[in-house]
Amino acid sequence: MTASTLSSDSVALPILPLAVYRLDFTAQDSIRLPAYAGSAWRGVFGRALKRLVCVTREPACPPCLLYRSCVYPYLFETPPDPAAGKLRKYPAAPHPYVVRPGPGGAHDAGATVSVEVVLLGHGNRHLPYLLHAFERAGQRGVGQGDGRLALSRVAQQTPEGDWRPIYRPGESLCPLPLAVPEPPPRPARLTLELETPLRLRQAEKLMGPEAFQLGALFANLLRRISLLTTFHTDAPLETDFAGLNRAGWSVQPQAARLRWHEWTRYSSRQDALLPMGGLIGEIELAGAGLEPFWPYLWLGQWTHAGKGAVMGLGRYRLLL
Repeated sequence: MTASTLSSDSVALPILPLAVYRLDFTAQDSIRLPAYAGSAWRGVFGRALKRLVCVTREPACPPCLLYRSCVYPYLFETPPDPAAGKLRKYPAAPHPYVVRPGPGGAHDAGATVSVEVVLLGHGNRHLPYLLHAFERAGQRGVGQGDGRLALSRVAQQTPEGDWRPIYRPGESLCPLPLAVPEPPPRPARLTLELETPLRLRQAEKLMGPEAFQLGALFANLLRRISLLTTFHTDAPLETDFAGLNRAGWSVQPQAARLRWHEWTRYSSRQDALLPMGGLIGEIELAGAGLEPFWPYLWLGQWTHAGKGAVMGLGRYRLLL
């Protein structure tokens, strides 16, 4: 099956309300962040959130009586809903957020340090907890030497791409309405620019530059967006999954300028450096034949793709 043989009636548009928030901190000390700080930010956020909301102090979440009603497991461990029917086979649901770190490296005291967070679907209901946890995390310290940060402002991105302030410490939180990113008309040609390492597995192996296939990216986006709508919205995606998956493997890029970017992160839980390298570069696509996949490619700019998406890996933008 190819894209041209898919019926338009069998391909549904994904509905995933979301918002992008930028948290601006002022460095209280000199601070040194990893070159890519997504893992560091996610780690300090998770620890601060658990300290903030856990009332039972159980050593592990699953046996806890509050497991399915507590904010921490929902945001940070995201257990699958046992009522999710055909998706019960998944050991965990995708988290309803994506962390997008600012530049790493050294920052002097007084410098502004920023991090963006994309909250997806029902994850936005817990925005106050998320902001409070990040504020606490900054106060305790982030990066090498645990340099302290003071939250100074939170802004939300508008559909036009501007940033509008919605919160300052000591003031009321006034978030903007959520948006559902709707794709513009499909262009004749476009370029997909990979901004952070994209880690895709095929046949139990990470896909390198020479083995890259668009079908793997389409399949990953379709699965990720489907799971996000199922677990974090009231409108689970219903579409011709099998047909889309098969058709995706028939689409070929016009050109691909990809390279492998090696990166490691430290896991405090495992006390080890973990490899997190992936593909970066550009993929040129012809618009013709992309109609069934265009909504997923467009939405994927906010959901990210591949392994490690929650900490900001697999981020890309479409150049139209």
